Amino acid sequence: MTKIDTSIPANVLPTPSHTVGPFYGYALPFPGGGDIAPLGHPDTITLQGYIHDGEGNPLPDAFVELWGPDPDGNLPTTDGSIRRDPSTGGYLGRNGVEFTGWGRVQTDANGHWYARTLRPGARGQSAPYISVCVFARGLLVHLFTRIYLPGDEAALAADPLLARLDGERRGTLIAAAEGNGTYRFDIRLQGEGETVFLEFR
Repeated sequence: MTKIDTSIPANVLPTPSHTVGPFYGYALPFPGGGDIAPLGHPDTITLQGYIHDGEGNPLPDAFVELWGPDPDGNLPTTDGSIRRDPSTGGYLGRNGVEFTGWGRVQTDANGHWYARTLRPGARGQSAPYISVCVFARGLLVHLFTRIYLPGDEAALAADPLLARLDGERRGTLIAAAEGNGTYRFDIRLQGEGETVFLEFR
């Protein structure tokens, strides 16, 4: 029998993914996770929606992570904006000044989530979008998708990813404007109306 030297990284196989949660809810949430936009910033928008499973049931124990550029299309390089209590080390929330472009929110008992961030600017040939990662029970691997905002139809039509999708599938990536800078983006994990998810290799 040949023995494999596991001290050499190239010889070690990747560990398979395991179903996420519900244990993750104890360690990953933090105060102000969805308050991505600096306080009072004029380009602040609110994203909100629901996460549903394949049968249309809400998921009360899912996580949504968001990443987005600033309104000029620049990716933030700020180290972080989370404050900690100097005596206990506990989270106090964001400082309300820096924009890191990143946030993590948990769904409530009705599967609802929301976050306040800055309207993203365009990068390259793509229409402006916010990257999304979804963690939920029953998922062996987290899922990636995008949130595009309505308004600039020419930019949406020219986007390389959206251009490859038929109208119905394309619509699952475009948020619905609800007025006053609020957009709704529901995520359906599978079944009818399933959100388009992306695979990275």
